[in-house]
Amino acid sequence: MDAQRPTLADVARLAGVSSSTASLAFSGTGPVSAATRQRVHAAAQDLNYAGPDPRARSLRRGRSGIVGVVIEERVRDAFRDPIMISVLDGLSEELGAIEGGLLLLTDMGGSSTGIRDASMDAVVLIGCGPRLEESVTLLRQRGIPTIAIEGNPALGVLTISLDNREGTRTIARHLRGLGHERVAVVTLPLERTRERGPLSPERERASTADTALARLAGARDVYPGMRGLVARGSAVEEGALAARRMLDAAASERPTAIIAQSDLLAAGVIRAAEELGIRVPDELSVVGFDGVAVEGLWPYDLTTMVQPSVEKGRAAGRAIRQMLEGAHPGPVGFTSTFHLGNTTAPAPAAAPSPMVE
Repeated sequence: MDAQRPTLADVARLAGVSSSTASLAFSGTGPVSAATRQRVHAAAQDLNYAGPDPRARSLRRGRSGIVGVVIEERVRDAFRDPIMISVLDGLSEELGAIEGGLLLLTDMGGSSTGIRDASMDAVVLIGCGPRLEESVTLLRQRGIPTIAIEGNPALGVLTISLDNREGTRTIARHLRGLGHERVAVVTLPLERTRERGPLSPERERASTADTALARLAGARDVYPGMRGLVARGSAVEEGALAARRMLDAAASERPTAIIAQSDLLAAGVIRAAEELGIRVPDELSVVGFDGVAVEGLWPYDLTTMVQPSVEKGRAAGRAIRQMLEGAHPGPVGFTSTFHLGNTTAPAPAAAPSPMVE
């Protein structure tokens, strides 16, 4: 052989079979005997042939074999989030059955080149935040099948939903039952710029961050005038930054409970409380949302809502498979489960304050 890459025809010639038979031997399909398949693979090994060119196979199938996964945060931040990893695990499990590859794309408010130009058979939008509507518009223009995990069904894409509002309402009612009135919230990002700052009616009205808004609505069902701060993302550091601002007040003025919109944010709230000498849960109750293991949280067992993140990914993967087969799958909804940990306790006796209006 010369220095050129060996071809399937070279393998077929050495194995003494037709090119079509060699192709079937590599695909694992069709009426090819075990002995013939073994002979083809032995010839490929002798020629250092790695298999059919995936680009040629894609052309024959009319597909790229790639499913795009769009996230609205930095990759390094996404892979610090156990929920993101769990969703990707479930998604990859299902797509592995059709030998589909995942292409990770970030859409953080700058260029949307990947969404505009990448060769993809379908797209999954994960952790749908403030840029969801823009991403959906671009993908609809390209005619690419799209699924949104926790997106807004009104945008016209298939949605894998979670009971964000109902789940947060459940955990807020738990705090109300413990007698808490001065309750604050740390939210996930509300704008595409991912700015930190006080939660305000203007920011809420302008936001298109479906998950954050749904969880906020659930908390407001119980505490209508609740105040809070907006974080830049779901991270321990962000929760700590927000909590330091909230807890920098006299004991009679600071919140007796904080609702964090993720477990990572809640872990940061607890860290800040420890630094300030505020005892959890005796002086401050903390609740989260997700049900993930947060490194360094022991001896705390976070009171939270546990969501089926792996199952959400699997549901998205199954829907993608059905779409690529020409079917029209329907939306799938999941329910979170209340977990009582040791980070909540009855509200300490104190004079009322305007934390909740």
